[in-house]
Amino acid sequence: MGDLQVDETQKSSFVVVFNTDGMGHAPAELRLRLAGIYLQMLLDSQQLPYAICFYGDGVKLALEGSPVLEVLHELSARGVYLILCSTCLNYFGLREQVQVGVVGGMHDILEAQLRADKVITP
Repeated sequence: MGDLQVDETQKSSFVVVFNTDGMGHAPAELRLRLAGIYLQMLLDSQQLPYAICFYGDGVKLALEGSPVLEVLHELSARGVYLILCSTCLNYFGLREQVQVGVVGGMHDILEAQLRADKVITP
């Protein structure tokens, strides 16, 4: 997987995808609140995803000032790969604001999804 250091023996049954800057189609504050609750519940669960993929506006969740940075750092520390789309970051001019995760290509995102039994888009 590109620049990622992957333990090939590790496989969780799912990957989570964030393609918006939060969850659902609601006002920004509610989308971010829902994402924070979801990610915290994921962290507290007994079953962590193999990876969380961020593309489109989803990359903004891993940037400076994001209200979900703390929980993303904790997920990363527990071995969850956080993969941010380099094309998206470059398109938005946000690459320098990344605070957590690995900037990867679409190849990395696709590979993470292919290795999973299921892909969840909250």
